[in-house]
Amino acid sequence: MEKDPFTAQVIGCAIEVHRELGPGLLESTYEQCLAHELDLNHISFILQPPMPVRDKGVLLDCGYRMDVLVENRLILELKAVDEVKGIHEAQLLTYMKLSSIRTGLLINFNVPRLSDGIRRFRI
Repeated sequence: MEKDPFTAQVIGCAIEVHRELGPGLLESTYEQCLAHELDLNHISFILQPPMPVRDKGVLLDCGYRMDVLVENRLILELKAVDEVKGIHEAQLLTYMKLSSIRTGLLINFNVPRLSDGIRRFRI
């Protein structure tokens, strides 16, 4: 898949967080530290934005929340798990579909080398 400079910059921020903290912490810790790193790099983002579901023309709050929405064009789904499963991928793909945002990163921080824990999706 073709890599774009913006996504590469965001991945660089995630790698820097992982370099500082390593694996083994809670997802919420990585989320806050990644937010700080994005801020240091002057990248705008929203933590935990609501993801409403549209049903028959009405937006309904069903409790879904993205982990991080970066510059309204990239969804980050963060994990700190032993193994990424299909349900984690499905979660990100669902958020991408509901939001019409075409690019997403599934980032699992619970790996020795973060590049092994990153999956890029494009719809």
